[in-house]
Amino acid sequence: MNLYETLKVALGAVWAHKLRSFLTLLGMIIGVTAVVVIVAMIQGFNAYVDEKIANIGSKSYSIFRFDFFNDFKDTDTLAAAQRRKPELTLDEYEYLRARLQLTEHLGARVAPTSTQVKRGGETLEGIPVWGVTPNMVEIEKTDIAEGRYFSEMENEVAARVAFIGADVAAKLFPYESAVGQEIYIRGVPFRVVGVQARFGFTFGRPPVDTSITIPIRTYIRTFGPPVRNRWLSFTGKAVSDELFNDAVEEARAALRLRRGLRADEEDNFTIITPEIIMSARDRIFGPIFIVAIAVPSIALVVGGIVIMNIMLVSVTERTKEIGIRKAVGARRSDILKQFLVEAVTLSAIGGAIGVFLAWLLGQVVSLYFFQTRLSLLAVALAIAVSGGVGIAAGIFPAWRAARLDPIESLRAD
Repeated sequence: MNLYETLKVALGAVWAHKLRSFLTLLGMIIGVTAVVVIVAMIQGFNAYVDEKIANIGSKSYSIFRFDFFNDFKDTDTLAAAQRRKPELTLDEYEYLRARLQLTEHLGARVAPTSTQVKRGGETLEGIPVWGVTPNMVEIEKTDIAEGRYFSEMENEVAARVAFIGADVAAKLFPYESAVGQEIYIRGVPFRVVGVQARFGFTFGRPPVDTSITIPIRTYIRTFGPPVRNRWLSFTGKAVSDELFNDAVEEARAALRLRRGLRADEEDNFTIITPEIIMSARDRIFGPIFIVAIAVPSIALVVGGIVIMNIMLVSVTERTKEIGIRKAVGARRSDILKQFLVEAVTLSAIGGAIGVFLAWLLGQVVSLYFFQTRLSLLAVALAIAVSGGVGIAAGIFPAWRAARLDPIESLRAD
């Protein structure tokens, strides 16, 4: 028999026992679906970190008081860090901004304060309000849907202007433009100057779409100085990608000089770069990702065992058919190929269905959580693995069928 005839016979055998074939494929479908979805989620998460948290494209770095990866291990470590590391100040920001030559933009940000926001009869509770310098719009490449960002002059005079997220605008101004309108933040009137383009899911920080940004000096006048929970941080953008590392070291040296640190003293501040975030991500999530892929892979093994079991049953049920085929001239290789192709067909169908279901689940995750990435490599790997499992599961049953004695097979009931 040629490959076409063999495949036709295999599909006929699968179709003849539809329910049994479906139950046989269930383990393979679940395994492939789980593996492909998890791979797509991991790739999407990694891309998310690259694009939205690390801000790889703009080659930016951030200066914080604490090292969030090490200073928060336990209460003793945090207490020691609090004693050794002073708060960042606006004076230090102005000092760095005036002296850094390799940093194109240096911005400052105060951690958000959750507060009440009102407009007419509509009240929003727990809205994060950030205080930032106007140049953060260039550093973070903020997309503006409507209006504009606040200016340096508005920051200098502590003007009561606000740049609001898309969800805030939709809730407070459902039927009209928000730009030029007045809102009340903690009872104080602010004029809306712009609306940010919808940003979507933001892992690890308050959602941008439901937050408000105001000039940093206005923030300090409204909420108080940037200390304790209203901690201050700086964000710099190098003049070029090639000079990024030099820009970071220049900022480090300048702040050490400003704080009077000796050469043998370690930094009493923390500089976070994209490479540090990547390293921390791999260190924290690497083992989790491995386990997340390994656990559903067990379902593939179980699916292979089920396929092997069903193929052995199929060999027993079709003993007489095998005898007839051999009697009319079928060789051992024909019988071997027939049952092996049948096992691979079962696995391939299960893999294809699993990939389709994984794509559907990926769309749901992308819609409600964060963007997943179903790569062609993951799909090809899933199909190859399911086919390989089918081959492994079908070899023994096919070999057993090929070795059946034709005389004994024809005597079978």
